[in-house]
Formats: sequence, C-alpha cells, structure tokens
Amino acid sequence: MDNTGGMTFAEVLALPGVSEHHELRSSFGFLAFHGGPVERVTSLIATKAATVANASVYSVDQPEHRALHIPSARVRPEESSTLQRVFDHIDFVCAVHGYGRDMDKQHVLIGGQNRDLAEHIGGHLRDSLPPIFPVITDLEEIPKELRGVHPQNPANRSTGGGVQLELPPLLRWNREAHDWADAPGLEPTEHVEATIHALASAARTWDPPVV
Repeated sequence: MDNTGGMTFAEVLALPGVSEHHELRSSFGFLAFHGGPVERVTSLIATKAATVANASVYSVDQPEHRALHIPSARVRPEESSTLQRVFDHIDFVCAVHGYGRDMDKQHVLIGGQNRDLAEHIGGHLRDSLPPIFPVITDLEEIPKELRGVHPQNPANRSTGGGVQLELPPLLRWNREAHDWADAPGLEPTEHVEATIHALASAARTWDPPVV
C-alpha cells in the first residue's frame, strides 16, 4: 500500500526523524527499508542477521509518529548515496519485509527473482522455525503483490539478484508483552531469534550455482 502521496524515496529520506543505517561487510547484503512503525521488527532482524553473518546491511527507520510505506520499486539507489554505496559493494540481497496486521497470517513468503537463493534461505528457515510458520518458496502460491519480482525492486538490483522475504505478523509479535518484538525494553522473541540465525546461516553458507 502506497500512502506517500507519490513521494520519491529521496523525499521520504529527507523527512525529520527518518534515518538510514548501513554497514559494509561481505558481498551478501540484507536490506530493510520499511523499518520502524512501517513494517515492525524488519530492520531489527536484518541488522542482527547481518551482524551474526558478517554480512552487509542497509536499513531505513521512521519515527513512531510516521509510517509512510513507499512501494519497493520506488526505493531507488539513485536517490540515496548510502544505498548506492551498499549496492556497489554487494552481489546478493535478502530484502526483509513484514506483511499484514492480522495475527492469523502465519506463512513466511520468499519472493524475488533469484529462485536458487530463495530455496536456499527457505531451507534454513524451515529447519529453524516451528511448523506454525510454513515457508513458501513457490511463487505461484505467493500473492502477486508480495512476490517482489519487479525489475526495479531493490531485491533484484544487485549483480547476482536476490529475494524478498515477507514475514507474518505473528512471527514479529511478542505475545507475552502484547506488543511488537522490537518495542523498547523487549528482547527478541524465540521466533525472531530463530529467524535471525537462520538468515545469518543462509548468508554465510550461500554458494551461488555456476551458470
């Protein structure tokens, strides 16, 4: 859902309280450009997975009073020198997103154009998450708006391509605290930790097939 009124990525970044974070490490990169209140817990997962894997990372966080959701295809490296530096450095991408607000949504969806990487990450997530979170890698089973296959989607713009990971609300929710798992003062839940370490393991062990 686009609630920006047609704003560009550069205009969103220029708003008060919006912040970019990046670290350049390995050639595998995690992205989370809908952080803060937009898609909760996504920047936390991307940042921590990158740290554990010694991978690169780029995230955007918005303040609590603002939740502008710019479509992924309008998140353009040409409008952020920081994001461009990340893309100049990395070869493969895992863009971390969150979808939905209903707690009955439990499927983990892996879209994007690099289907070999999608299967690789999917295998690590299946090994780490309980069966309550089925991991879907078949694009035909993923809603069209969540497939992340647009060529301008940042998940597909690195030299080796990448994936768009969509995490359900229940995985990102702290049931004991009745709040999102990235709320101030809370530690990551068991499911969030499992996701972080599965993604980190996938990044560390990714060996792209020779074409």
